Amino acid sequence: MAQEPPAQDQMHYEAMAQEALRGVVKAALKRAASPEGLPGAHHFYVTFKTDAPGVSGPADLLSKYPDEMTIVLQHQYWDLAPGETFFSVTLKFGGQPKRVSVPYAAVSRFYDPSVQFLLQFEAATDSGAVTAVEATEAAAPAEAPVPPADPAEKVVSLDQFRKK
Repeated sequence: MAQEPPAQDQMHYEAMAQEALRGVVKAALKRAASPEGLPGAHHFYVTFKTDAPGVSGPADLLSKYPDEMTIVLQHQYWDLAPGETFFSVTLKFGGQPKRVSVPYAAVSRFYDPSVQFLLQFEAATDSGAVTAVEATEAAAPAEAPVPPADPAEKVVSLDQFRKK
């Protein structure tokens, strides 16, 4: 008796999960942009693909980081404007204010070291579909976990978000 091949995910659940978790990034940035600003010791490291469609900023800055760039939103950022599909912010680079705009789809990592919270996203595939997501507690932004190779390891635990 032959086994049937596993069913293909025509619902694209991984892409939906990525989109939902990118909503966490958007909500965090909206809170940071509010008049109250970032509460307590919260601050963000946002890593994004500089060559992704829709990323904009000064050419000299983006050319220094041809693949990925990490920005820090802590003390010195201005005019943070989180929109529905992208955010813009002014930061100082070499003492000069420069504005960057980043689509949420270009974000590859979002890290709040004050509470050791990390969201890591895989880049979009050539077809534009996202393939996997990992949400985890992390130790340091420089040592972000490598996405799992085994499909069984792509499971995201939502236990920490459930009300007890």
